[in-house]
Amino acid sequence: MGLEKNRQYGDSTVSVHGGEAHHKALDSITDPVVMASTYTFSDTQSVIDYIEENQQRGEYGRYGNPNEAVVESKLAQLEAGEDAVLYSSGMAAIVGVIMAKLSAGDEVVFFDECYHRSREFCSKHMSRFGVVTRQVEACNYDAMEAAITPNTKLLVSESPTNPHLSVVDLDRFAAIGKRNNVETLIDATLATPYNCRPLIHGVDYVLHSATKYLAGHNDLLAGVIIGDRVKLEDIRYLRGILGSINSAHNCYLLQRGLKTFDVRMARHNANGQAVAEFLEQHPRVEKVYYPGLASHKYHDIARAQMSGFGGLITFEVQDADWRQTADIVDRCRIPKIGPSLGGVESLIEQPMVMSYYELPATERASYGIKDNMIRMAIGIEDTQDLIDDLDQALKG
Repeated sequence: MGLEKNRQYGDSTVSVHGGEAHHKALDSITDPVVMASTYTFSDTQSVIDYIEENQQRGEYGRYGNPNEAVVESKLAQLEAGEDAVLYSSGMAAIVGVIMAKLSAGDEVVFFDECYHRSREFCSKHMSRFGVVTRQVEACNYDAMEAAITPNTKLLVSESPTNPHLSVVDLDRFAAIGKRNNVETLIDATLATPYNCRPLIHGVDYVLHSATKYLAGHNDLLAGVIIGDRVKLEDIRYLRGILGSINSAHNCYLLQRGLKTFDVRMARHNANGQAVAEFLEQHPRVEKVYYPGLASHKYHDIARAQMSGFGGLITFEVQDADWRQTADIVDRCRIPKIGPSLGGVESLIEQPMVMSYYELPATERASYGIKDNMIRMAIGIEDTQDLIDDLDQALKG
């Protein structure tokens, strides 16, 4: 037996023990890593019993793994969902949902601050199979509802968005879906279940790039979809066909990272808030995007539905071109230059260079990506060290 199913436990207890048996195979305190591609049966009748009774056991690695099952259960409990489906990456997760839920002639509506690769998959690739993608201004709920047609099957947004940190009113977003009989999906990677649980607000599916805060150590790729068990059945079935699964060792690393999820997020939140407040008062900083600041456009919504605001901060440098902005990034000593976020190490980058360099300036501008913009993913280093490092980099 593991944790009692009918009892509410704190986040840290669930992070450590959720989804796990109280006493495990081989008397090990950790779940043994099952490095098997196939699972055997004792006789023919046991195969028939497995099929007819829908037994929860292994058959073939593409359809499931004991380590995967533990992690999925833990993630579902953290997000207050019934079930979770684990993928090889965050992109594999959203691709899996979209391919399972949309057919030729169907339509999907995105808020336009969603991850550009997610929107690109729909607009450039699902379009080849007859799926129509519509994009509307982030947090413009009237525009989203107006974009819905009888063929619309899915509404998609991040919250908070990346890199602008816009926060979606989840109650309003979910209500639009329910009013129009359209399912809703929120990519809550930046929020994490520590800070916000969209399912509680009526959203149908929550997506996470588990690569980020959930794993927390910049050492694996994974993605997950969480929601109602029945609604996830076709998603899980298609994953078994597509084969976008994770290895047993990656599942072990993710489970290990989740053990400290609660304490890591507390530090990410505290560091993020402190660094954002420092940047907002710095004379070389023109603007800071961080939901925990009263100056943020969606601060009131964030404060109402989030318990913390994470470690991602975007800011714009006063009177700087792209080269001067790059010099500030290069002068930082603690954060490493690189994409991604949510790990214990701080990362820093210029969105214009890291993710949008190949696009014309006018197209970058249409996405709100400015030449003087810096995105910093705050880790769990000492707060004052991060502030001092940014100060010296900004002063030049």
